[in-house]
Amino acid sequence: MLRALRWVPDHVEGNAAESRFAVHRRIDELVGHVGHLETSAVTIVADVAEMKPVTDDVKRWKLMGIGALVVTGIVAMALGVSFAEAIRRIVLAIVDKV
Repeated sequence: MLRALRWVPDHVEGNAAESRFAVHRRIDELVGHVGHLETSAVTIVADVAEMKPVTDDVKRWKLMGIGALVVTGIVAMALGVSFAEAIRRIVLAIVDKV
């Protein structure tokens, strides 16, 4: 009986070999995909490192632009108030003469 259990038909061995071959083929495909992903990741990291100085410059320009707009707004407000005050004094001077 024990001898009968140890006997493995040829078609079972063939199926096992085909199954192992399929598993090895899939593993080889996965290794190729992982290698491709690693290469892509390295490329992306290099691209991001290359873009960082440009991004920093753009941020700096944006802050400088906002600062310039604030200064321009303050100057415009001061000129507007000064102009309004000048017109008020002119009108008052004209009204007082009349």
